[in-house]
Amino acid sequence: MRNGIVFLDRNENQYGPAPLCFKVLRNISNDALNSYSRDFTRGVKSILTERLAKDTGVAEKNIILGYGSEDILKQAVQCYLGSGSKILIPSKSWWYYKKIAEESGGANVEYPVVENGNEFSCDIVKLLEIYHEHKPGILLISSPNNPTGNRMEIEQLNFILENTRDGVVVLDEAYSQFDPDYKVNPAEFIEKFPHLIIIRTFSKYYGLAGLRIGYAFVGSKHENLKLLGARYLGFNRLSEKVAIAALDSPEYYRRTQKLMVDDREMFFREFNKLPGFTAYRSYANFILIKIPAEIKEELNQYLTERNIIIKFMNENGLNSHIRITIGTRAQNLKLIKAVKSFIEETSRS
Repeated sequence: MRNGIVFLDRNENQYGPAPLCFKVLRNISNDALNSYSRDFTRGVKSILTERLAKDTGVAEKNIILGYGSEDILKQAVQCYLGSGSKILIPSKSWWYYKKIAEESGGANVEYPVVENGNEFSCDIVKLLEIYHEHKPGILLISSPNNPTGNRMEIEQLNFILENTRDGVVVLDEAYSQFDPDYKVNPAEFIEKFPHLIIIRTFSKYYGLAGLRIGYAFVGSKHENLKLLGARYLGFNRLSEKVAIAALDSPEYYRRTQKLMVDDREMFFREFNKLPGFTAYRSYANFILIKIPAEIKEELNQYLTERNIIIKFMNENGLNSHIRITIGTRAQNLKLIKAVKSFIEETSRS
């Protein structure tokens, strides 16, 4: 909450980072600010890539850092998507996916993400048909997908990767840690599929969006990408220390994860009870809900007047939908109470 306004529109972690992160900031030393990193003298890129390697079993040389996961996605596009080439993206996805090809003179091709009752799913067969027809420079998979919230099952992911070994596959896992059952082992996957790039971030689960820390695990076919991502004067030493403090706080994040998962289920149940509303199953820290088109503008105004900001979608195929970030328990209860009050008031008028 900022200035009394509840922001539930940008998938930020409203619980914020672990207390240990603030302890690092309070005790930062002078050399972390006025000196470049000398981690290269120990044969590693940074203390953060070194720690991620230790935690995941991925070789440190196969981990790259970026200014958020968006930065790494940009690097992959610059490396592999030339003028006239194509990127294959989900049909219902983050708006930036639809813009990124323009940055290199490439073109988008979409594969279908389809609605099935109270959830969305990827049409795997169609995806592969389109892939082999268009031979894109990059195949982009988002799991869980924003804004639909659906995940790629491990068996599905394996099947896709087995059938795309001739290309580059980017797996965007920005929201994967909000799903306690999602278990992609990066060391095993990039060993088995050297054409794979797995992108993750400290922005969402760890509540460090303002520090802009992204990272990726890359297979052996991506030496050029590793060179592009190299920073010979090092990375942000302050951000690295805070990120490590977050990694040192697993109990805090498991606790907040459970709160968000419980409230995500509460939203799913409660919104599906409202007339004309359809809430979709989500595995991220947000939920997508279809609402009656005729109430969209009035509901937006009603919530804004009460200092509650959510995302009102305005995209092809998703223009009668809202996406709600899972906030704190108090924020979530305030939102659902406000929406129910709106429904009651409009039904009486």
